Amino acid sequence: MSIYLVTGAAGFIAFKVIDLLLEEGHQVIGIDNLNTAYDPRIKHWRLEQLTSRSGFTFYHADICDRRHLEEIQASHQPIEAVIHLAARAGVRYSVEDPWSFVDSNITGTLNLLELSRRNGIRKFVLASTSGVYGNNPPLPTREDADSSRPLQPYAASKKSSELLAHSYHHLHGLDITVFRYFTVYGPAGRPDLALFRFIQWIVENHPVLVNGDGMQSRGFTHLDDIARGTLLGLKPLGYEIINLGGHQTVTVNELIERVSKITGKTANIMNLPINCADIRASWADTGKARDLLGWEPKVTLEEGIPRMVDWYLKERSWASQIITE
Repeated sequence: MSIYLVTGAAGFIAFKVIDLLLEEGHQVIGIDNLNTAYDPRIKHWRLEQLTSRSGFTFYHADICDRRHLEEIQASHQPIEAVIHLAARAGVRYSVEDPWSFVDSNITGTLNLLELSRRNGIRKFVLASTSGVYGNNPPLPTREDADSSRPLQPYAASKKSSELLAHSYHHLHGLDITVFRYFTVYGPAGRPDLALFRFIQWIVENHPVLVNGDGMQSRGFTHLDDIARGTLLGLKPLGYEIINLGGHQTVTVNELIERVSKITGKTANIMNLPINCADIRASWADTGKARDLLGWEPKVTLEEGIPRMVDWYLKERSWASQIITE
């Protein structure tokens, strides 16, 4: 049994990662500042699923607060690894408030790298994003594709955190696995992302807002597969950047059609101008994850989307009120 420090504990991916660690009998120290980057009600719902679990300790803390991080670490030793999944996320919002993205995604990451260095925590898992590949990457996209031209401050801040992590590997010998997550979906998913929005809008008979012609495509991977892959990254690897997710591509229009079919309801689509912060297509080459981690996705869209719809319908009394902007 080991002790793991997981940041962004009430976040979508961290919520499932913690669930799997607790199932394996480990202790988890969860940190989250419960910010309002998107409707916090869904963060509180995720957290409620964890707080009653044996082995889980939660701190309402900000990763930008170095002193608080040190106090938390001192109360829980020895920590086997830091799984850093906290981030200020949101492609479009990063254009409006880039400062908060620099604070959380760069300074926060630096604080955790320093915490690891100072306290002998040798393993560090870092969440990054497929957004670092910018526009028009080769499809499917390998990890060695150009990542020097991100389109928005969010992706730029995550690329910066990757570079910081590499410097700590080089200078201090930290063993670091960087995951570039592609589009992740599943129950209790982020309400600012397309699939949650489409399910809510279609079920509740709201207009379905689509930027552009709906022919932009994304590679989707279910949360269960993403969380399982993240834990595989705890093995010693030195310093590696690994794509995770994005194995099954679908256009926005096709996604809406699937949700409409599952719910039995017609989507009232309203097309809006394309957003210049959005990428046109994403599709991951996951060969490296297969070769280094033995990871293969198991949940297909045909299985995963109905699971998410079922969750929404079960939690509809409050999920229907979640703000999706």
